[in-house]
Amino acid sequence: MESTTYTLAGRSVGRVGFGAMQLPGKGVFGPPADRDDALAVLRRAVDAGVNHVDTAQFYGPDVANELIRAALHPYPKDLIIVSKVGARRDDTGAWLPAQRPEQLRSAVEDNLRSLGLEQVPVVNLRRHEAGEVGLDDQLDEMIAMREEGLIGGIGISSVSLDEYQQTRPRTEVACVQNAFNIADRSGQDVFEAAREDGVPFVPFFPLGSAFMPDKPVLSAPAVRDTAGRLGVAPAQVALAWLLAIAPNVLLIPGTSSLSHLEENLAASQVALDEEAMADLDLVAAA
Repeated sequence: MESTTYTLAGRSVGRVGFGAMQLPGKGVFGPPADRDDALAVLRRAVDAGVNHVDTAQFYGPDVANELIRAALHPYPKDLIIVSKVGARRDDTGAWLPAQRPEQLRSAVEDNLRSLGLEQVPVVNLRRHEAGEVGLDDQLDEMIAMREEGLIGGIGISSVSLDEYQQTRPRTEVACVQNAFNIADRSGQDVFEAAREDGVPFVPFFPLGSAFMPDKPVLSAPAVRDTAGRLGVAPAQVALAWLLAIAPNVLLIPGTSSLSHLEENLAASQVALDEEAMADLDLVAAA
């Protein structure tokens, strides 16, 4: 039986957390479809024992953080809120880079204000694939903000193996947040490095994404067949597989539905047998 907790930024968290990305409106833009439902999901997650919530100021923008504060402030002492910087939205909802050091600082300050915190426990530096700003310059700013007490731990997101290896000598890495799931293992090299180093690995899009329609997770035959054989939901199979492959994996599945929240949280209780693991390991190759 896998451990149900792991250490994140020096504190023990449950391996199944909650991601706030799906709380804003369609396209992660604008207000939620139902504000009361969004608040209820956040409160139920924490009541159920979730103590790792992932967010970003640019979810909305300004929406996810406001909902988290409205639902949960004053925050439980064991709650770790993880945010990220490095992107912004325009008036149409387009995703744009915000990579310059002064933009990173401004984004951290925005997070502090919107969340009502004196320090964000962990902030992920989300690298933009264009790489128009040097990683070392960004790390200089992130480290300075940590030394000032604005952030507790520095994570990195959407990074290559070279960028991960460049970061490790500069600072302790609180976590790595990259796209990774049962159907998309293009980031296997970073996953393996983090596992070897014992660095928490937080896969985003653990159940797939509309951004990657060519790599479906929940409709993969092995996922559906395993779910049917074990009598669980396909989403629970996909999440349980991630929990099973390495002890340093922390999950942040997101939803705006109470029923889906309960389903996601129960994935930690799903035991995948050898037949399931063998079948699921082949999904990415299909």
